[in-house]
Amino acid sequence: MSYCRFENTFPDLQDCFKALSNEGLESLSETEKKYALKLIKVCRDLTDDFEDEMGTNGN
Repeated sequence: MSYCRFENTFPDLQDCFKALSNEGLESLSETEKKYALKLIKVCRDLTDDFEDEMGTNGN
């Protein structure tokens, strides 16, 4: 179902971001912390790889 992959993932990613912003990594179990750090790395990679695609408006 690649046609809705990003649409379905976006709310989950926002939820993860809010949880980390509100509670921080310290509140996570070791396993969740490990995967949170992996997710942060993927987000950085996405940002680096697609920075030019974002243009100036970021939408």
